[in-house]
Amino acid sequence: MPGATLDDLPDRIEVAPEVADALRSGGPVVALESTIISHGLPRPSNLDVARQIEGAVRAHGAVPATIAIVDGTIRIGLDEAALAIVAGSDDVVKASVRDVAVIVARSGHGATTVASTAELAARVGIGVFATGGLGGVHRGASDTFDESADLTTLGSTPITVVSAGVKSILDVPATLERLETLNVTVLGYGTDRFPGFYLADSGHGVPHRVDTPEEVAAVIAARAAIGSTAALLVANPLPVSRQVDPALHDRVLTAGLDAATAAGVRGKDVTPFLLAHFHEASGGESLRANTEIILANAALAGRIASASAAAAAA
Repeated sequence: MPGATLDDLPDRIEVAPEVADALRSGGPVVALESTIISHGLPRPSNLDVARQIEGAVRAHGAVPATIAIVDGTIRIGLDEAALAIVAGSDDVVKASVRDVAVIVARSGHGATTVASTAELAARVGIGVFATGGLGGVHRGASDTFDESADLTTLGSTPITVVSAGVKSILDVPATLERLETLNVTVLGYGTDRFPGFYLADSGHGVPHRVDTPEEVAAVIAARAAIGSTAALLVANPLPVSRQVDPALHDRVLTAGLDAATAAGVRGKDVTPFLLAHFHEASGGESLRANTEIILANAALAGRIASASAAAAAA
C-alpha cells in the first residue's frame, strides 16, 4: 500500500485539500487516529479534545490529518462535520485494517485504530503519526494468542509513531519482544525507560534515547536512505508528576481485569472495556492522564514533522 501518490488514489479515499497541499509541497503533516475520539474518550468532551489535539499539531507548525471512515469514504483529514460524526454517532465502528473494506463497502462510519491509521497515512505519504498508546500483546496471550494488529502492521509500515509506549493494561515485556522481532525501532524521547501509558516507566528500558526533534528527524532521514520498511516508535512518557499514581493504577487494573474476565470480554473489546473501567474507577485520573498523553504526543509529533520537513528542504 505505501508509495501511492495523491493522483492515483481510489475514489473511496479522500484527502482534505489542506493536507494534500502540504504533502505536495513537502510540508509537515501529522496523522491522527480517530478511535481515541469515538471509543477512548467520553462524550461530549471528546469532540473538544479532538479539536485540541489538532490544535496541538498546528501549534508546532504542522498540518493535522485526523483519519476516519465517514459514509463509506476514507477521509484523510476531517472537516468539522466529519469530526462531529466520529465524536457523536452511535454507529461508528472501531476499524482495524481488516475492517476497513467492510465498512467502506457498507457505506458506514469507522474510527481508525493505530494499525489502520498507520497504513492509511503511509498510503498517502504521511510520515509522522501521533497516538496515545499502542496496542500490543495481551495478558494471557500464551493461551489466547491475543495480540493487537498494531504490532504486525507497524512491522511492515514505514512511518514514525509518537506514543506513550504501550497501554499498561497489556503484557509490556512480551510486547517489547514482539516489537524487536518485527524490527520496529524504539526510541525513548528524553528518557531511558519505556513508558507504560498511564505510567512514566513500565519497568523496562529502551534500546535508544533521543532528546530533540532534530535527533528524531536525523533517524527518520537515515531510515529513508537505507530503505527501512518497519515503523519507528518514539516513546514519549508523561512526566512523573503527571502520571497516574502507581498504587491506584495497580488496584484499578486488577479490578478491571477481573471484571473483564467475569463479563467474558475478549479480543478487541478488552481495551475499550478496561479504559472505561479506568475512567469510572480512578476518580477521573485516567481520563486526565489520557487527555494529557495525546495532547503531548500530538505536540511532539508536530515538532518532529516540522524538523523532518526542514531537514529535507535544507
